[in-house]
Amino acid sequence: MQVSSTYRYAKISAFKAREVTRAIQGLPVSAALDLVAFSPKKAAGFISKTLKSAVANAENNANLRVDCLVVKEATVGEGPTMKRMMPRARGSGSGILKRTSHIRIILTDEIEIKTRDKKKRPKKKSQKKSPSTKRESKTEEKPEIKPEATAPEPAEEAKE
Repeated sequence: MQVSSTYRYAKISAFKAREVTRAIQGLPVSAALDLVAFSPKKAAGFISKTLKSAVANAENNANLRVDCLVVKEATVGEGPTMKRMMPRARGSGSGILKRTSHIRIILTDEIEIKTRDKKKRPKKKSQKKSPSTKRESKTEEKPEIKPEATAPEPAEEAKE
């Protein structure tokens, strides 16, 4: 069963909030709450509030267990933008855009929680080359230069 929660008109740009929501997608709720709690971003506070609201909705409205919930989808859409003016030089003005966003989190209990266990990997055998094979390979790479036969110089013959 899916449960959702929406935080509308959050005073943060959607671009900044999406960075945090991408990190929590697919995580169990407990791991997502931990990640958001230790994130230094401003958006983490808004997302934490929305996530806790979704968990409360799942517990009270749908009678779901919290330990089985997974963040299925966490999206941030753009809300309305407030336009303000700031005075500039020579009586002109420039615009300021105060962006807002809508944060939507969907939780589900249908996805299995996968934990990351440490897998035992077989050790690879290291193939150490002996120093003689390294030297041989270097000499093989260089093309051999054949010395050409030199002819006697004509200046020496003229002296005699």
